[in-house]
Amino acid sequence: MQRGWLTVAFVILLTLPGIGVALLAPELPDVARAVVYGIAIVAAAFLLSWAAEAVQVDFSQGLALALLALIAILPEYVVDATFAWLAAEDPSYAGYAVANMTGANRLLIGLAWPMVVGIAWFRTRSRRVDLEADHGVEVVVLLAATVYAFWLPIKGDISLLDMAVLFSLFAFYMWRIARLPAEQPHLVGPARLIGDLRPTPRRGVTAGLALGAAIAILLVAKPFAQALVGTGTALGIDQFLLVQWLAPLASEAPEFVVVALFAWRAQTTPALGTLVSSKVNQWTLLIAMLPAVYSVALGTPASLALDERQREEILLTAAQSLFAVTLLLDLRLSLVGAASLLVLFGLQLVVADLRGAVTITYFVLTAITLVAQRRRLGKAFGWVRAAPR
Repeated sequence: MQRGWLTVAFVILLTLPGIGVALLAPELPDVARAVVYGIAIVAAAFLLSWAAEAVQVDFSQGLALALLALIAILPEYVVDATFAWLAAEDPSYAGYAVANMTGANRLLIGLAWPMVVGIAWFRTRSRRVDLEADHGVEVVVLLAATVYAFWLPIKGDISLLDMAVLFSLFAFYMWRIARLPAEQPHLVGPARLIGDLRPTPRRGVTAGLALGAAIAILLVAKPFAQALVGTGTALGIDQFLLVQWLAPLASEAPEFVVVALFAWRAQTTPALGTLVSSKVNQWTLLIAMLPAVYSVALGTPASLALDERQREEILLTAAQSLFAVTLLLDLRLSLVGAASLLVLFGLQLVVADLRGAVTITYFVLTAITLVAQRRRLGKAFGWVRAAPR
């Protein structure tokens, strides 16, 4: 038990150098600042993840998993909001906001979803991961958000109207899962130590970790975003690609660890369920946040304009999401489906010129999946008939 608390203390200490650099602003190269801030964000995100896991003791499992997904990717929200805010001063940052958002979404589906199925196969030789019927609402909301996302590159901007539509989908999703029954969670590591405390100290520790981590993230998010762009310039790396992949990988690393632990303990349903919930969060609330933050920074209602590259990135991300949600319409993800997601993600990541071909491939595979699984595709809609009163 003492070792577990030492782990918590060590992770808290890892946030301090980044906070110190952010407050004291010493003269450091952009590369060094990016590393220090990135470590602080990852450490803070671990603290948020442990707090979010412990919250499952006090809420229904469905709501707790949604909160876990939302809180675990809070660093992603803060970093992306920072880019949207800076875009009011420098329009080039609008591209970085879109890069961060699309990178986060594609990492989640292309890497994290296959990771869960791969761990499940390695541990149990199971060739698929099943979702419970209650997760159907997540799949359906994700499908609706994905269909709407195709409209964004067509019209060429992300507006406050888009914010209203996407936020409404997220609000409906949260309202629906809040009505699900409570279940006892299975916690491990620091989250279990927190969860085993008596109610008052447990809630105090959970709130303290969440608040402290959030403050740390808020302090380092803006300088981290600026340091990433500066690092790209210093190293001769495309800043768009650096922001698209490095920042989301740093901010979502704790969530990857949490779901990997779930899957390793053969809790594949909550593992995949958490990732699907995260995708709903990022594909609705994260996108909706961008024009809101941009408008506040400008001091007037405004839309976030999309250039040709950003339109292509959103179209590719939407195509990936459509294929992924089609695979889940029967409330399961097979080893073959997971492998397809991983391979296509790797292709578009390693060979940038293949992005257009990969987008078309996603559409073709979506059509094939719809035909091949047409008799089982209604399972995700079962929650409509079985909605609790």
